[in-house]
Amino acid sequence: MATVISLLNHKGGVGKTTSAINIGAGLVELGKRVLLVDLDPQANLSLSLGIPRQQVTIYESLMGESDLAPFSVREGFDVITSSLDLSSAEMELVNEAGREYILRELFDGVDDDYDFIIIDCPPSLGLLTLNALTSSQQVIIPLQTEFLALQGLAKIKQVIQKVKLRLNKELHISGVLATMYDHRKVLNRDVVETIQKYFGPLLFETYIRDNVALAEAPASRQDIFGYARSSNGAKDYLAVSKEILERTANPIHLRERSDKSKTTK
Repeated sequence: MATVISLLNHKGGVGKTTSAINIGAGLVELGKRVLLVDLDPQANLSLSLGIPRQQVTIYESLMGESDLAPFSVREGFDVITSSLDLSSAEMELVNEAGREYILRELFDGVDDDYDFIIIDCPPSLGLLTLNALTSSQQVIIPLQTEFLALQGLAKIKQVIQKVKLRLNKELHISGVLATMYDHRKVLNRDVVETIQKYFGPLLFETYIRDNVALAEAPASRQDIFGYARSSNGAKDYLAVSKEILERTANPIHLRERSDKSKTTK
C-alpha cells in the first residue's frame, strides 16, 4: 500500500513543484517506486519533466472518463500529468456526489504499484486540494525562507485540521520544508527560527539551499539528479528524502514530539 503525500502551500513561488519532483526523484534514488500526481492546472510539474501532452490526464480521470494513466519517466518513476483543462474541474464537479473522494477512489487502482504517491497541489484551497488531502496520509508544507511566505500558515493548518476531523482521520502534517535558504542572509535565518518556533520538530533538519541548478533543471526537462547529481540541490533533496523515509517509518514518534513541543510553548 502506497504512502500518499500532498505538497501544499496556497502561496505560489515557494518551491512546491520543484520539491514534489525532486523528493519523488530522491525517493527513487533510494530504491522506492514513486508516482507523482500533477494536480495543478498550470501543469508545471509535467512541463518541468518534458512530458508531452497526454491523451489521458488527471482531468479525464477526475471526470470519470478514464482510469489513471501513468506516464513512465524512468523505471520506478511515473507521473500522472495535468493540463489546462483541469482549471474547470472544480466547477464541473461541484454537484458530483462524494466529490471529495474521487481522487482517493482513483488511487485504489494503482495503490499496490507504488511505495509513494506524491501530489503537487494547486496554489489554492479549493476542491482539487480537498481531494488531495482526503487521499493523503501526510502533508508536507514547503516554505520559502522569506517573510511573506509565513503569511497564511494558520489558514493552511486550519484546513488540514478540518479535513482530518471530517473526511480523513489519517491525515497529518509530516514535515515543513524550508526552501531557497541562504545562510548568509539574516532574514533567511530569522524566518527559519520563526518556523522552528511555530512547528517545532516538524521542520525538516535539511534546508533546501538556494541553488541555481534547481532553477536550471526544468529548462533541461530533468529532475535535479538527472541534471546535476553533484549539486547542493541534489544533496539537499536526497537528504530530505531520507528524512521522509524515517518519518514515514515512525510517524507516531514524530507526532508525539510535535504535541510535546506545542504544550511547552
